[in-house]
Amino acid sequence: MRKQSRLGRFVARYGWRAYAVPVLTAVTVFVVWDAVQGDAMGAGADGEDSAEVVADATVVDSPLADGSFPAGLESGALPEGGAFTERGAGTWRMVPGVTEQTGFGERQVFTYTVEIEDGVDTTAYGGDDAFAKMVDETLADPRSWTADRAFAFRRVDSETPDFRISLTSQITLRQFCGFDIELEGSCFNPGVERVFVNEPRWIRGAVAFDGDIGSYRQYLINHEVGHAVGYAAHEGCTTDGGLAPIMMQQTYGTSNDDISRLDPEGIVPADGKVCRFNPWPFPRGA
Repeated sequence: MRKQSRLGRFVARYGWRAYAVPVLTAVTVFVVWDAVQGDAMGAGADGEDSAEVVADATVVDSPLADGSFPAGLESGALPEGGAFTERGAGTWRMVPGVTEQTGFGERQVFTYTVEIEDGVDTTAYGGDDAFAKMVDETLADPRSWTADRAFAFRRVDSETPDFRISLTSQITLRQFCGFDIELEGSCFNPGVERVFVNEPRWIRGAVAFDGDIGSYRQYLINHEVGHAVGYAAHEGCTTDGGLAPIMMQQTYGTSNDDISRLDPEGIVPADGKVCRFNPWPFPRGA
């Protein structure tokens, strides 16, 4: 039998740990995520952490990014850049606002909310509404998931959504996504139907995106929402020099060798292929 990868081992462990929290009643849960990480905690039906999280809005300071990275910086490392919140309150505030349906939704119309963890100050990058606008515009873009007629999206703020897109502090995110591989990542946790967007990554981006923070943010939304709408598996680079698949873990790199080095027994082979970064599921549109 093929030895299980670190991702597989975590997924196997996650169901037991998540559902040790009494308020969760589902039988099975697996975590699909970029952080490919360890101990996770469940949440109550209202989407808030059922275990107490101490509010400690500790801000980590470092120089502002200039769009270039040191040549030797590891592909999956968090670049230097603006300050971020190390630990928020473990609860989230909803950003008011709704949208019309975008996409055909022949299979499903997904509803979502946009939320910010309490204790996270978004002023430095435009405020709560700026985060929400980026989410809405990304999902409505014809290069996003709505290029597939199966999908449609509609933002809500007064009903229970299919999933919540939540900007989340570093430590709170690790409690729900884990930190088995010690690199910053985001995840979709189906046990709480929440897309956890990593605030440090939202601010500083990823090495593979060459300082293009806007494209990285679009990628981050599309990749994690891809998990939320049913794309569980990650992918590797298929065409050397081509665009990276949206479900490739581009936060960690666009080289198969880099991804394989992080998860040597995973599905991505160390075959030398290197893709170009790509924030879209359908980069040429519908």
